[in-house]
Amino acid sequence: MTVLKSIVLFGVAALLEIGGAWLVWQGIREHRGWLWIGGGAIALGLYGIVATFQPDANFGRILATYGGVFIAGSLLWAVLLDGFRPDRWDIAGAAIALAGVGLIMYGPRGG
Repeated sequence: MTVLKSIVLFGVAALLEIGGAWLVWQGIREHRGWLWIGGGAIALGLYGIVATFQPDANFGRILATYGGVFIAGSLLWAVLLDGFRPDRWDIAGAAIALAGVGLIMYGPRGG
């Protein structure tokens, strides 16, 4: 149950951080205005809060793991919202990053 909770929290964190950054991007680069930028800033702040609910108490491990989730999540976001089509190298890189996530966060720890 702890692993499932952790995975869900990483998913929510990715949605908030990637979505927040996308909203800021849209507000500035696509000239959509301050409401988009403000919404992005709020989402980015909430991302920081969600990360604190991870069951593991090691900040460095959580952030390192989230880096891999961010890589894969960013590519998925781009596919779903921006029409991006990843090539085999994008997919391979994301798979390697997610394998690293599994090792860093959920690998067996001795003593």
